[in-house]
Amino acid sequence: MEKQRAREEHCIVLDFLQHGYADDSRPLHKKEPIVQAIGKNFFTLLELVPAPGIKLKPYDEVYIGEGKRDTISYIKGMLWASKLTQTAKNELPFVVEKIVENNEPIFIEFFNKAGPISLRAHQLEVLPGVGKKHAAEIIKAREEKLFESFDDIKTRVTAISDPKKTIVNRILAELEGKDRFRLFVRAN
Repeated sequence: MEKQRAREEHCIVLDFLQHGYADDSRPLHKKEPIVQAIGKNFFTLLELVPAPGIKLKPYDEVYIGEGKRDTISYIKGMLWASKLTQTAKNELPFVVEKIVENNEPIFIEFFNKAGPISLRAHQLEVLPGVGKKHAAEIIKAREEKLFESFDDIKTRVTAISDPKKTIVNRILAELEGKDRFRLFVRAN
């Protein structure tokens, strides 16, 4: 039996286009509203179609899982970061930061359990601003005592001034496809 891939259950709206895309050549009465959103679990960028009569705004949370959906009619597909509207691009860093903030224990666990990628590289080294020297400092600090929060990392590892921002910047880089190796974003 094939293992089913975990899917996004909830998304955060980045932009709502009530009349669809401006460059869509179809007549206005045939255009469908579009929602550009990001998944809360795997940071999947999605294009959604809202249920009739539903109006959404950035930062609204919508359910897209199995079963009855109140606000989303269907999932149109995945999106590339380059296809996001300007509004969605502007909101993306703030929404990602909020998701990271709300899921701090998951990211603290990453700092506590990150391991080697290969014989020459470590997962911590692909974080923005973290090289071999800083990764070694993080590993030494976590061997003494596991990290408990972003503030704990900030206090004990001087090389990382803002661990939350480091994670957010890595997620944004992964969404833009700047690195083939993925730590947090599911590949399209």
